[in-house]
Amino acid sequence: MNCKSRRLLVAILLLLMPTPVVQSAAPVSSSSATPSPAPAAAASPEPSPATMEEEIVPTFETQKLARTYILDIPAPRGEITDRNGAPLAQNRLSYNLAINFPTPLDFNDTQVLDFAHQQIAAAMKLVGRQIRMADDLILRHYHNRGILPLEIAQNLSQEEYDIAKAHLPPEMTLRGVYVRVYPAGKAAGQIVGYSGRTGRNPDGIIDNHETIWPETEGREGVEQTFNTMLAGKHGNYKMTFDKDGRKTSEKIVSAPVPGHTVVTTLDLRLQELAEKALEAKAKRGAIVIMNPNNGDILALASWPNYDPNLFVPAISAEKFKALQDDPDIPLLPRAFRSSYPPGSTFKVAVGIAALESGAVSPNDQYQCVPSIQIGNVTFHNWKKSDRGSLNFVQALTESCDTWFYQVGIKTGADPIVDWARRLGFGARCGIPIRGEVEGRVPNDQYMKAAHGRRILNGDIANLSIGQGDTEVTPLQMAQAMAIVANGGIFYQTRLVQQVQSIDGAIVTAYSVREKKSLNMSEATIAQLRTGMIDAVNAPSGTAHAASLDNVTVAGKTGTAQWGPKNKERTAAWFAGYLPAENPQYAFAALYEGDVGSKVHGGSAAAPMIGQIFKDIYKGEQANGNGRRIRRAQPAEDQTQPTVRRAEPVEEDSGD
Repeated sequence: MNCKSRRLLVAILLLLMPTPVVQSAAPVSSSSATPSPAPAAAASPEPSPATMEEEIVPTFETQKLARTYILDIPAPRGEITDRNGAPLAQNRLSYNLAINFPTPLDFNDTQVLDFAHQQIAAAMKLVGRQIRMADDLILRHYHNRGILPLEIAQNLSQEEYDIAKAHLPPEMTLRGVYVRVYPAGKAAGQIVGYSGRTGRNPDGIIDNHETIWPETEGREGVEQTFNTMLAGKHGNYKMTFDKDGRKTSEKIVSAPVPGHTVVTTLDLRLQELAEKALEAKAKRGAIVIMNPNNGDILALASWPNYDPNLFVPAISAEKFKALQDDPDIPLLPRAFRSSYPPGSTFKVAVGIAALESGAVSPNDQYQCVPSIQIGNVTFHNWKKSDRGSLNFVQALTESCDTWFYQVGIKTGADPIVDWARRLGFGARCGIPIRGEVEGRVPNDQYMKAAHGRRILNGDIANLSIGQGDTEVTPLQMAQAMAIVANGGIFYQTRLVQQVQSIDGAIVTAYSVREKKSLNMSEATIAQLRTGMIDAVNAPSGTAHAASLDNVTVAGKTGTAQWGPKNKERTAAWFAGYLPAENPQYAFAALYEGDVGSKVHGGSAAAPMIGQIFKDIYKGEQANGNGRRIRRAQPAEDQTQPTVRRAEPVEEDSGD
């Protein structure tokens, strides 16, 4: 058990441990209540063998006939941490102020209310807050469960607790409860999720083995998926009464066992940097960063997000409605629960399909003209000038749309769809959080269902530049870039490393798993790497804003429109990996524009990645090893020197 969990558990058990019971000799009035047992400050939280020697058999039918009650003590929830042990969710001890009714329970209703009103008035003076409680609730508690304290003020502040502890009347008690806390605040809030109470405080007749206070359960994210493992095991608290209803003893029969710890693959520093970049540069968007060598998700950031501490101990209806009604939808984790047209980032998949199918070779050249006619539709390039004949590396560097229209049609829809699916598009990545969407790679079957026809050349042209009906999630895009970065190995995407017991033993491990190898040729991999390096670093590239002084970034920009006519919005992308010569990170950044906004991948998404990795590689030598990267040049350009730092061109931000 870690130290924090142990301290919390001991504190709770100390509060529950009773002192010897003082029996009242006769019924008491509201003005002369017998003090209830106070917690023993030095009592041991560990049950002795003597406390467990008797078999516990409840023998009650109604409260008046009750002899023994066994109540459950909820366990503290397990922690959620990042890959380095930094806490993302843990517990703190919160205190509620409660009234103790004297036993035996033989007040009439007037006496009950007089007693409760006196204690509530005293409590308001004590802690300095307004306390209101309906009379019918007080009476219902007294008649059904008066042997238990009646909570009148919850979640005391530190100042309120200090005052109450120092001046606590014998008719009141401080009840410690576990409360969830999220130390990182908003960071990874949509991934960690939040928890909530399973119900309000019960007011019906006491049931054997009901919990002393309501439990909490995961409602979203990792908290929800791993709820059973995080929940822990109840302890037992025994209360006995004589035939006249006087409490004769109370003791802890067994201590609760805290829940397991869930260790995620997230790197809290990277997560915070990703969210900081989104907050600074995007009204809405997402950034995903992965380790291409094992499939681990290091950052899974969406913006805007929310602070899960808002849900502790419970969120007000007003605050929850404000979150729901926010037009930027902070409750939506865009990184995996939203899909967008990928734009020109999808040209990486198209290039693989074209080269691997043999439809084109690295030295084949096609004209990069301002527009071409396909059927009765004119398809334009994002650049208005004629760029001449280009090979694959040059076309990828400049992101020439008309080049990819021609090559896509020559390649055909089937190889493009096949390779896109091999890269993981059109299927869920399988992270253990509910609601992940699968995106879409349109094939003949889809087109017939959606549009009543097979894929035509115009559809292939749209597919070739990541527009039309194609949709991907930022997580899928980062996964595909990880496959390209490592040379074609598809690792199972991983968000949770393992689940540990409170003593550090591994309960469940989620091992690194290679799903398949795409068997891409070395020539294709080299072409992709060169084109993606040039897209960031060459003068004609589109992602200059992601270029770094001390490490070589390989990437591809993309800009796409989606939505109904006259209400189209822009998805601006930048995806890739670094360092180019020895990839350690694969990434995808998405900037979600407003209706009518003029944003582009090079100007909106690439700067976010540049900001993150400038911080990560701060102070390192060039390329992490003091050497410039030497990358393959196109055949007709072997004599030209390698240029790492790009000079802006006129239409730099167009894609």
